[in-house]
Amino acid sequence: MPFDGSGGRYGVRKVWHQLRRSGHDIARCTVERLMRTMRIQGVVRGRKVITTNPDTAQPCPDDRVNRVFVADMPNQLWVSDFTCVSTWQGMVYVAFVIDVFARKIVGWRVSTSMTTGFVLDALNQAICQRAPGETSQLIHHSDRGSRYLSIRYTERLAEAGIDTSVGSVGDSYDNALAESIIGLFKTEVIKFLGPWKSVGQVEWETLKWVDWYNNTRLHSAIGYVTPNEAEEIFYTILNDDKKAA
Repeated sequence: MPFDGSGGRYGVRKVWHQLRRSGHDIARCTVERLMRTMRIQGVVRGRKVITTNPDTAQPCPDDRVNRVFVADMPNQLWVSDFTCVSTWQGMVYVAFVIDVFARKIVGWRVSTSMTTGFVLDALNQAICQRAPGETSQLIHHSDRGSRYLSIRYTERLAEAGIDTSVGSVGDSYDNALAESIIGLFKTEVIKFLGPWKSVGQVEWETLKWVDWYNNTRLHSAIGYVTPNEAEEIFYTILNDDKKAA
């Protein structure tokens, strides 16, 4: 019974969808029975560790998202956040930038220091990969962490023509989508594969997970397809509409 590299990270529903996509005509109850027989169970999320250190003294942009994490197209809304990982060599930090349209991870970085430069590297990767134009009206949303409100970070957003949006203080729901994906990362990688020896090990497994997440992992929020597939479908429909016009 193939699990397409997901191991025990998938629950019954996603394993069932994955098998059907692979051409296996199988009932969901059969998947549930086989997983139970094989003692395979999807991982369960734990409690989130808070990493936000709000700087209430700094000027803060408005919240332009208001908990509505929906985008009609790629490069319309990005969300950013980071988390911490305990290793034998000390604490390691992992930052992500996510395009809300297809829940695609477009930038990430692993670091041993929780600095502005660390989250800025993840942002720069996203800007380089996605190349948003000034006419894209892209919004970048984050929490009120001091790194995301720093002069260097906000200046880089302005330079790229990206508008800034910031959630309220101490309210995890105002950056819920980013925190949800970080929760998946902590569940499917950090807790699933730990304990961790070094920053290099965390970086390597994060690289593999991001590739798997974008290209293989099915997401119920986008119709049980992968983030890359969701974007490909969008651009295919867009191009067909232009040809028809």
